[in-house]
Amino acid sequence: MTQQPARICILGGGFGGLYTALRLSQLPWEKASKPEIVLVDKSDRFVFTPLLYELITGELQTWEIAPPFAEILSNTDVRFCQGVVAGIDVEQHRVYLQDGPEIPYDKLVLALGGESPLDIVPGASSYAFPFRSLTDAYRLEERLRVLEASQADKIRVAIVGGGYCGVELACKLADRLGERGRFRLIEQSDRILRTSPEFNRETARKALEARGIWIDLETTVDSIGPETISLLYKAQLDTIPAELILWTVGMQGSAIVRNLPLKQNQRSQLTTTPTLQAIDHPEIFVLGDLADCRDGEGQQVPDSAQAAYQQSHFAAWNVWASLCDRPLLSFQYQNLGEMLTLGTDSATISGMGVQLDGQLAYLARRLAYLYRMPNTEHQLRVGVNWIANPILELINPS
Repeated sequence: MTQQPARICILGGGFGGLYTALRLSQLPWEKASKPEIVLVDKSDRFVFTPLLYELITGELQTWEIAPPFAEILSNTDVRFCQGVVAGIDVEQHRVYLQDGPEIPYDKLVLALGGESPLDIVPGASSYAFPFRSLTDAYRLEERLRVLEASQADKIRVAIVGGGYCGVELACKLADRLGERGRFRLIEQSDRILRTSPEFNRETARKALEARGIWIDLETTVDSIGPETISLLYKAQLDTIPAELILWTVGMQGSAIVRNLPLKQNQRSQLTTTPTLQAIDHPEIFVLGDLADCRDGEGQQVPDSAQAAYQQSHFAAWNVWASLCDRPLLSFQYQNLGEMLTLGTDSATISGMGVQLDGQLAYLARRLAYLYRMPNTEHQLRVGVNWIANPILELINPS
């Protein structure tokens, strides 16, 4: 009797899930024991999230930063299944999809990402715009077009969160709206970009200041209305008008993940071993925003696209090793620095002994992200679009 090949089910097609699937398809499987690799995502496109901001300013198009999974996986052995995960039975090793097939698995990779916690402030879920997905970007674009078409001489924008997303969004939107934009960046701590290198933080502060963006530090959001936001600063409540409110803070696991009988932290992230396996369930691998992970050196792994990309290589290897009776490897996180876009023609980079800002950093960021694109064909298709304009602007500044 012929033994059925193992099935690896990967939930989530972001940096963690997609790159794990691609790497698994490249590993040296014995022909007779090569497993079936199934990638499941609710969308039909992979989204290169660090470049999502460029959709808002029109610098890039959807096809450049969000290629279809069918295109990316066309020359691999990975089977793509579009669907919404309705439930996971970790005892019976089954994944259930809404209006879709039941998927039994031998190995499960959880890379579903996180959600913005909009229920922690009254009115946020109704009136604030999150910015994590392609759908979020489309919703924001629609709202911006309505505001830009209005007769109002000012468009007041409040951005909740002075981290990476908040700062990058503020600069991009300020460049788009120009003189009509009035911006407030709201941060509950005493500084923006709290975990960033000082060089990036100071460069970003200057970029915000040059665009006239007001920064509210040590300020919390009390509530959000249809076109208002109430801020609490030193026990004083102030309600101000805002036609657009963006929410960029916090992360929590989805309800599907929160209901799993797996060890997790207060943010509904699943606790993992250094080999990226769920506690007490070694057949389940967890990575990306969903993982509460300390690597082999004991350092806490950040929630970032960089970390998810690095984890994908270890997750793929460890899934392969677990099916081939090979030793598993502990994840080793390498902080390669950080890059932030600061408007339509500037960026800042700090890491690996390099500190760079301005147009040269803008070009270097584009090149670095081009290198990280999921396959060579897509890199070639978008390379000219990404490289030509910054080079021309560098040679012939207006």
